[in-house]
Amino acid sequence: MTRRPRTVSGTAGPGFIGVPLVPTVLLADASASARAMVRDALLEGVGPCDLRTVTSADELHDYLRTSRRPALVLVDADLPGNDDFDAVRSIKSNPNLRRTPVVVFARSATPAQAAAAYDAGANTLIAKPVTFLALVKLMKIFTAYWLDAATLPPEPDTS
Repeated sequence: MTRRPRTVSGTAGPGFIGVPLVPTVLLADASASARAMVRDALLEGVGPCDLRTVTSADELHDYLRTSRRPALVLVDADLPGNDDFDAVRSIKSNPNLRRTPVVVFARSATPAQAAAAYDAGANTLIAKPVTFLALVKLMKIFTAYWLDAATLPPEPDTS
């Protein structure tokens, strides 16, 4: 039987107001089936996370403007409104968000697409896995890296 950690959200108890219990992963993908597959793949991962989803570049911008900064942003290369990776460029040009890791998923990661994604500021470009098992393996690897192993800088002081 596969261990399936719960996906939880919220904040820690007294004395830890505003400190998330688990890291928030923001997924920007227009495909409902892709969002469901990523959710299920994350549940197969090592630890819980708070998955939030948006379906367009406009929703991505609204979420980032009105909500707590996520620990990791996953952006579909074909996200509506993300022409020439403008959504990624917008995140990386914002002083309050530029430290947030952005991973771009592409159907086929061509050299030109890779160059455009990295030029826009993406931290990683990954070809979308074809099978669910490959997606689970990928999610385990890169969430373990970005959410557990990597030392990320603190949120910028906005005061």
